[in-house]
Amino acid sequence: MSRRSERTRIDPRALRLPGVRAGRARGGREEGRQGRLVHVPGPAEFPAGFKDRDGYYYGLRATVNVIAYNTKLVSAGEVPKGWKDLLDPKWKGKLVTAHPGYSGVIATHVLALVHLHGWDYFKQLAQNRLMLVQSAVDPAGVVASGERSVAVNGGDYYYYQMKKKGNPIEVVYPKEGVPLVVSPTAIASFAPHPNAAKLFTDFTFSRELQQVMADSEGLYTGHPEVKYPSDKPKLSELKLLTVDAEELEKRNEEIKNRFIEFFGA
Repeated sequence: MSRRSERTRIDPRALRLPGVRAGRARGGREEGRQGRLVHVPGPAEFPAGFKDRDGYYYGLRATVNVIAYNTKLVSAGEVPKGWKDLLDPKWKGKLVTAHPGYSGVIATHVLALVHLHGWDYFKQLAQNRLMLVQSAVDPAGVVASGERSVAVNGGDYYYYQMKKKGNPIEVVYPKEGVPLVVSPTAIASFAPHPNAAKLFTDFTFSRELQQVMADSEGLYTGHPEVKYPSDKPKLSELKLLTVDAEELEKRNEEIKNRFIEFFGA
């Protein structure tokens, strides 16, 4: 590596990159590990779910948990329209779920549905003998291959990508609501090059980059000027189920333990 490239290399400590749960981002703020985000284009116009109430982080991107099914295995008349439709015994042995112990996206999903339907929902769901996988993107491959007919959760963006590649997948956005999961970005208070961090953050929140995430990845963003593909609903068209970031962090062990209690692993 040349001396020049070494001097201009972005230090990874300059940013708290996406993928950290909002609860942990707030925890870092309280422990003094982050500085306040500044110079982010239009942060005041971002929806409430896309920004920390004290301005320490903003959501770079988001997904929602949805139901997905294999169009070759599930007829139009059988498609589950809501979360409770998955409790029907006809789905026994035909469902797949990701695990909250491996995925913050799924931990958010579980807590949101606990708020909506209570823990009894998951107790009943477990009676349908679900296949267990790990991350929030894993169910898509299982459904696409036909190993299981329906996924009971998972990030909609990955199903969208799989469908664009020609896989027999369709997505259902339940009318009673879809759990929103936002990936936050913040600047660390100990960043050795804070100005570079601010410039890079400005770039990541620009309309141009946010539009790329929507177009190529199927992700949602908080930028008010982003346009979404015609075959994907806008966030404003969905009923969003949000969970408090601090509650999610505090109840993380409970979520994992209750899930294991019901599903056996």
